[in-house]
Amino acid sequence: MQSRRTFLKQSLALFGAGLMGRAAAQRAQQPNFLFLFADDQSYETIQALGCSEIHTPNLNRLVRAGTTFTNAYNMGAWGGAVCVASRTMLLTGRSLWQANEANNKQEGGKTGISDMVRDRQLWPQLLEDVGYDTYMTGKWHVSTDAAGIFNDVRDVRGGMPKQTPEGYNRPRDEAEYNEAGAWKPWDAKHGGFWEGGKHWSEVVADHAIDFIEAASKKDNPFFMYTAFNAPHDPRQSPKKFIDMYPLDKVSVPENFLPNYPYDEEIGCNPTGLRDERLAPSPRTEYSIKVNRQEYYAIITHMDEQVGRILDALEASGKADNTYIFFTADHGLSVGHHGLIGKQNMYDHSLRVPLMVTGPGIPKNRLLAGDVYLQDIMPTTLELAGAKKPGAVFFNSLMPMVRGECEENYESIYGGYTKVQRAVRVDGYKLIVYPKAKATRLYNLEQDPQEMNDLANDPKHAGLKKRMFKKLLALQKDLEDTLDIASVFPDLQ
Repeated sequence: MQSRRTFLKQSLALFGAGLMGRAAAQRAQQPNFLFLFADDQSYETIQALGCSEIHTPNLNRLVRAGTTFTNAYNMGAWGGAVCVASRTMLLTGRSLWQANEANNKQEGGKTGISDMVRDRQLWPQLLEDVGYDTYMTGKWHVSTDAAGIFNDVRDVRGGMPKQTPEGYNRPRDEAEYNEAGAWKPWDAKHGGFWEGGKHWSEVVADHAIDFIEAASKKDNPFFMYTAFNAPHDPRQSPKKFIDMYPLDKVSVPENFLPNYPYDEEIGCNPTGLRDERLAPSPRTEYSIKVNRQEYYAIITHMDEQVGRILDALEASGKADNTYIFFTADHGLSVGHHGLIGKQNMYDHSLRVPLMVTGPGIPKNRLLAGDVYLQDIMPTTLELAGAKKPGAVFFNSLMPMVRGECEENYESIYGGYTKVQRAVRVDGYKLIVYPKAKATRLYNLEQDPQEMNDLANDPKHAGLKKRMFKKLLALQKDLEDTLDIASVFPDLQ
């Protein structure tokens, strides 16, 4: 006859096996996440979305395979390294100025990054806590150690490679470009993205493929944070990619200017801000063509690496249960409005590509509602069955995908240090420059290149005041303490 002790041991074993079985079943149902992250890639650089000059077959592949959010924005930044702000918002789920506080308050504060690590409130930790294996490779640029919050980390890169001074203030004209020894993006002797004869983008793809191969042998769902430094400067790529873009086939932006008015007051001084020194000032059309040639080339080279990763995912057998997200931390000017960098409130710098593919995601679909790129973070939490912390500001994209709403936000906020603020509402954008005491107002639907400033048109005076009021309300909601009200009393 079975003893009571034996009966209890067997019952507990069966109960434990049942729990393990249910946990395994839950893991099998959870989707995988492949997050592909570019650096400095504007929304306007994908062939399938209207850029006829660029070759992006694999990003086109994602557009066709899923849903694209055509009005995805970054909120801005508290400093010239816009990527730091964007990535901190993504990692923490905090809005711009709350993320700034977290970035600055390393110890002893409720919103400091260190406290969030301790309390397991950061994106990969939240997914790990519901059963995910987490992987990271590539660009990081966040004020905490990636190895402390991901299970597996390889080749963590900083914001950009060691400076390549030859790549600045060039070239004014064809003669300067063809000078003996002039900087060329395929020349590995300058370093930059070339390391040991290999390009950083290729290294990121190699690691991602290794991760996928390892994940294919495990039962746990996975989250892969795959971050390219491309197409950030120095915009280097193999020569065959440069050759794909002859200069006579590269156009100068329609809103090209030799210099932007108020560049000193808005923090975009071409002799001061690093990004703006990549082309000579005043800008020449030739220098902008060369910058755009190299921009397109490094994007196409990155696109090839994306294709390698997508092919590896298909071969792994995991593709059918994997959501893929592609976006960038922010855009880039590359000659628009006389600007080169991303430290401004124009769409070419605030707006990014954002594609999502995966189970149940409609194919070849474009959604025009306003979102932030950081909405990807709570989207994965929803899909994984993880709880969204109350302090997370951003919203899941899934209600829009399911058709439950047309946009995630009534208005989009933009801010850069103490010198620029912006609000986008109902297809219009108001930009204010407190230091310059100047404003810009654009009808984005009729004027997507933001060339026709309506700010001083009496017919739009009422709209301008309403938008300024909305901006003040957003400032309050987002804990932005910059006083712009007193600078523009006529808009009260």
